[in-house]
Amino acid sequence: MITVVSKTLAQQIVNTVHDICGHDINFINKKGIIFASTDKNRIGTYHQIGKEAADTLKTIEVTENDNYKGTNCGVNIPVTHNGLFLAVIGISGNPDKVRSFALLAERITRLLIREQELGGAAHTLSEKKRFLLNSLTSESLDMPEYVLSALKEFYIEESTPKRIIIVKLLTPDSSITLSSIENKISRLFDRLGITLYSSYYPDKYIALAEAQIIYENIAVLESFSSENENLLQIGIGCEAGLYQLNTSFRTAHTALANASLDNASLSLFDNLTLEIILSSVPESNRNEYLAKVLSGLSASDILLLRTYYEEGQSLSQTCERLFLHKNTLQYKLNRIHRICGFNPRNFRDAVILYLAVRMQKY
Repeated sequence: MITVVSKTLAQQIVNTVHDICGHDINFINKKGIIFASTDKNRIGTYHQIGKEAADTLKTIEVTENDNYKGTNCGVNIPVTHNGLFLAVIGISGNPDKVRSFALLAERITRLLIREQELGGAAHTLSEKKRFLLNSLTSESLDMPEYVLSALKEFYIEESTPKRIIIVKLLTPDSSITLSSIENKISRLFDRLGITLYSSYYPDKYIALAEAQIIYENIAVLESFSSENENLLQIGIGCEAGLYQLNTSFRTAHTALANASLDNASLSLFDNLTLEIILSSVPESNRNEYLAKVLSGLSASDILLLRTYYEEGQSLSQTCERLFLHKNTLQYKLNRIHRICGFNPRNFRDAVILYLAVRMQKY
């Protein structure tokens, strides 16, 4: 049962009614805070009469401006559904002229809430899972009471820390079907007791897991990802509370990107260091840095640098990997120094070049 009007729905209603009547309209919560309005400057401000209407569940009309804090002349109607408070709808203007529009907004709200309830009851289990994951990983949680109620169906506690897991499917070889890979993932989640997960077209699975499950089963996840390294990659986000899962979701993407860069099968955000900084650099700044540091270098030069730093600046190991003579490698490193101005063997310059090589992969 829905017991709150989402910010998105409320904003749609005020915009629609405003198009009809031309008056400013506000949606006000139980605390008297405006959470949707045709006047963007009023969102987040306090509405004294809205608070009073919410407390008394009575319509209050104001005939003169500035008599109450944050309140203009107008009509304020509390909206309830199944006996429960949803919001107060306030419309600015002469009460005799705007009263009918306030009632219209109330009726639209009731109809849309009822439509949402009917639609929610018809949702399949997979649709409900996706709705919950989308809600929990968004920047702001709409309809929190409904979400909490739905989470109980999946035996998920509100108070415990959690993590977001993202599994990316890689292009399988011809002998392995997509359905078989998805079955592997589903069996893994079921084995770990992860009940809330969903597939996202075209190539991802997203799951919500108790942090304790990850802690106790990291070896299982590593083994699974290693056994299927040609089929999938896994990124695990940071630990977060239920209402901060957008942070875990974002860091899971960072971990997944790192797995892709390093050709790893699993990446845990907690183990990342430099990658956290690199992933946060805006693309325009990355491009400017790369142009300044790697200007003039060819793809083969950058491959050489990447290999050189992956091998800990060991000449012998780099030569072995690239099938080069030691003198040839030294010549190429000197050549890179002449072209870009940074010496790959000097500590300070090596840091600058390493960051550029690493950043380029993003």
